[in-house]
Amino acid sequence: MRVHLVNPSDVAFGVGVITPRWLYVLAAATPDIYGDPHIVDETLEAIVPETIQPGDVVGIGIHTANVYRGLEVGRLAKQRGAVVIYGGIHATLYPEEAFELGAADAVVKGDGDQIWSRVLADNAAGKMQRIYDGGRVGSEDFVSARWDLLPSGGYMWASVQTVRGCPKHCSFCSVWRTDGQKPRQRTTDAVVAEIVQLRRMGFRFIALADDNFYPVTLTDIKLAERQGDEAKIANLKALRAERFELMDRLAMLPSDMVFFTQITMEAAEDPEFLKAMSAARIRGALVGVESVTEEGLKAVFKDFNMAGDSLARQLRSFKEHGVHVLGSFIFGLKTDRQDTFQATAELAKRADITFAQFVMMTPFPGTVDFQQWEKSLKDDVPKVEGVPITRYWLIPGHKRPKLYTPHPTMNAEEIRARTQAVWDDFYAFKEIWKRANCVKALKSRLAFLFISKLYRQMYANTGIATDSARRKSANRWARWMAAPCLRLFRAKPMPDLEMPRKPASAANTGLVSIGFGD
Repeated sequence: MRVHLVNPSDVAFGVGVITPRWLYVLAAATPDIYGDPHIVDETLEAIVPETIQPGDVVGIGIHTANVYRGLEVGRLAKQRGAVVIYGGIHATLYPEEAFELGAADAVVKGDGDQIWSRVLADNAAGKMQRIYDGGRVGSEDFVSARWDLLPSGGYMWASVQTVRGCPKHCSFCSVWRTDGQKPRQRTTDAVVAEIVQLRRMGFRFIALADDNFYPVTLTDIKLAERQGDEAKIANLKALRAERFELMDRLAMLPSDMVFFTQITMEAAEDPEFLKAMSAARIRGALVGVESVTEEGLKAVFKDFNMAGDSLARQLRSFKEHGVHVLGSFIFGLKTDRQDTFQATAELAKRADITFAQFVMMTPFPGTVDFQQWEKSLKDDVPKVEGVPITRYWLIPGHKRPKLYTPHPTMNAEEIRARTQAVWDDFYAFKEIWKRANCVKALKSRLAFLFISKLYRQMYANTGIATDSARRKSANRWARWMAAPCLRLFRAKPMPDLEMPRKPASAANTGLVSIGFGD
């Protein structure tokens, strides 16, 4: 029996941007008695069916974007005589789909770190259950990834997770429901050990693949202080101190290393935290801006963000501390108007953000938006090829609607076209060259131009294109551009790199200088 772990995708670029971490975590969670798992990431190359033999176990991780292909891989594996097991966010939310449409033998809900070995043992003993629930494991039980199984030259960036869960409750996001609102932070030693291993292998760009790298805000602590909740105050301050300890340790790593993470806008109001990020060489952060208007932010339960000129000031504060922003904006909110698109493009430029993505409003399963959308349709649910659009992930990608929720003033095609126009505007050669001043050397500026165009090709043209032919053309261009980009990110391996020592004291925790309780 051989274990196969598959990350499904109907788009392969030959080179991956960021390592799909779950594959290598489950590989580490696979007991030695089964040998090294066969890992297949279809964003690199499609699975070869002949590698699957009768009796093999095929584990498939699915999220909403890759469900269609994932179910197809499951059926293919079953035809080859394999035992098919699904996991991931989508399988957690809709386990029955895997059985009905993906030829599943079992489904794992929740975290797989600890329960995966039990699933394999049950299968070997002939007593595998239909559904397993891994729940939310504590941070002390997080499994470190088997990075030694990475294919050589496969990825530009590596990924390490430092925390799961997000205390926010944005209406368009399912993370706070699936991963919980209580941050589960890994120990600094475990995080740094993985990073050191990756740098030894030649990775110098690392994505800190967290739900929210800033899980404790200044407002959270001040609120707990006003409430007089001493236990909560102590817990929040401890979590915050651990963040600063981690950044202190990152700062001790080789100076050529660069980190990227995902963070909420509130970090812009925390200069001590931004300074620590800069010292740790966290040079980039995905920031969910979502909307540039107060009405839009309220609509997605994100009114803790600012709007207008205050928003631009917040975004600029990241760059002033050496943290470049990848701003994420949503179009198609009911509060959007025709002038919202141009206003968003102008604010993105005025705020001097380095990268941006502009996505069309999609109600994702497990979110408040999805619940409200599904409820609003009642029994009048449109269908595409017999599939209700409330199960749009089961419709071929190029046939899905571009917008699912009706808009009071614009139709779907108008929103799609205006969204595409904003992408075109922000990633025009002239605009990219202006933003390239974030690096000094001409070679670096040319690399920035190239990478910006690659990002647009991967995430705009493939997602907003209106037909399969254009999607395939965009994929070919992205595949052609990805290979040379890989060389820009990799570095000479450092096989003798040692773990940085812990700081002598916890003086730099960001607690004393901010003056909580004053």
